[in-house]
Amino acid sequence: MDSKKKFKVRGTITETLPGTKFKVNVVIQGEEFEIMGHLSGKMRMNYIKLQEGDEVDVMISPYDIKKGIIVYRY
Repeated sequence: MDSKKKFKVRGTITETLPGTKFKVNVVIQGEEFEIMGHLSGKMRMNYIKLQEGDEVDVMISPYDIKKGIIVYRY
């Protein structure tokens, strides 16, 4: 899938789960959602650690807005 079809939103990590998965709160068009996110490959390779409360960018597919890839930590 092209990255052009995905959109990037900013969210906050609310819970850490096993296997580098996280629950992330994001706001899309004024509505708040809790999605499942996992680390991108570059973040895994560089051992970027995430904690609850971290601000992150998440790439979300328009076909399934309940899952996403965490691509950046602020």
